[in-house]
Amino acid sequence: MNWRGLVTFVVVCGMLLVGAPVGASPPDDIRERLEAVPGLTVVGERPTEPGFRLFDLTFAQPSDHRHPKAGGFQQRLTLLHRDLGRPTVLYTTGYELPGKVTRTEPTRLVDGNQVNMEHRFFVPSRPDPADWNDLDIWQAATDQHRVIYALQSIYQQKWITTGASKGGMTAVYHRRFYPDDVAGTVAYVAPNDVDNDRDSYDEFLASVGTDPACRDALLAVQREALVRRDEMLAKFNAYAGAEGLTFDRIIGDVDRGLEMVVLDTPFAFWQYRGQQDCAKIPATTASTDEIYAFFDETAQFSFYTDQGIEPYAPYYYQAGTQLGWPDVSDELLADLLHHRELSQPRNLVSRDIPMDFKPGSMRQIDAWVRSQGAELMFVNGERDPWSAEPFRLGPGTSDSYSYLVPGANHGAKIEGLPDRQRAEAEAAVRRWADVPAPVRVLTPLDAEPLSRRPI
Repeated sequence: MNWRGLVTFVVVCGMLLVGAPVGASPPDDIRERLEAVPGLTVVGERPTEPGFRLFDLTFAQPSDHRHPKAGGFQQRLTLLHRDLGRPTVLYTTGYELPGKVTRTEPTRLVDGNQVNMEHRFFVPSRPDPADWNDLDIWQAATDQHRVIYALQSIYQQKWITTGASKGGMTAVYHRRFYPDDVAGTVAYVAPNDVDNDRDSYDEFLASVGTDPACRDALLAVQREALVRRDEMLAKFNAYAGAEGLTFDRIIGDVDRGLEMVVLDTPFAFWQYRGQQDCAKIPATTASTDEIYAFFDETAQFSFYTDQGIEPYAPYYYQAGTQLGWPDVSDELLADLLHHRELSQPRNLVSRDIPMDFKPGSMRQIDAWVRSQGAELMFVNGERDPWSAEPFRLGPGTSDSYSYLVPGANHGAKIEGLPDRQRAEAEAAVRRWADVPAPVRVLTPLDAEPLSRRPI
């Protein structure tokens, strides 16, 4: 990885120093304060729960932070304003912004404000024209740094960053490049694929859960779906035709789409469902309609079409250039497959976008976490496949924590920990944010749905 330019943020940040005249009184209304921040645009305000204000924002970012005058884009944000006297949590989605704004667990713990940040290159937060070389972990970390720097002029209490899955990874990468921006980071179910040639996912999937019969049933229904290929293809084709979905731009054809659904189902089953749903796995004697419905509910046929994959091109590009990806064996199905190595990121990004994997990027992140990381918290799920390769704390890590939530999948939360660990984790987050234990009052803003995403 190219480390040059790590200090050029000073130049970029200098652009933010132009603001209200010295001695001018600050605006009283939070909207007026936001509108006075250089580079920040208040797109609008939406109704939300009493005690909060919800703003849609954009922030002007350079396409390339090393060359800030060579073009830029507007990065989407949302702000859930609570109170200027409260801490602020920045939630890095790692993907696009969610349509529904909910409070993350750290936000609830500190009763704070919350900024949601869309990752660069997810539409519409994409430069036009887009140079995909500008999509890397340092560029994204610098986006985050500039947003925090700009909003700290208003929200002057402690800041915490958080994210789940790729969002958790993104939060950790930001801390590696800008370790002093915030007081702490809570990364949920964030994989750390240090060596992409030595994955642990096969071993995990071979032993996950409490009942080997469940794993056997998953393999059996995978094989049965491929035995009934013609019937499954007919249903998939009919569905795609009715919905106007295609296969020629990215996936290649419907046969490849079907095989990707079948191959990904065990991973998706444990990622989003789990032991409690083992009884819902169809027997090999079930009807084709039942088998098709199970695969659709677990892995979603719509996801394995051009329209399903294209929105996630930035993730697959990053996986195939820096992040790494889960290399899960297809040997147990090989005799029934028409296509091999389908899940490689190169197959999921348009061929007109060049990709070159840089194998050392994650090793350097891992080394930093183990030797210098501080105020980091990793929360993983015991039965989540992505937790097979977690971030690990080392002798040089300080004031940091790693937890495995018993029985949890990709939706693991601090609240699912055993009592003593939960109390320790919650106390650490509040200490980082410099707040006492708040009164826990749940609102509709506290519902966090688990959405289908690649990671």
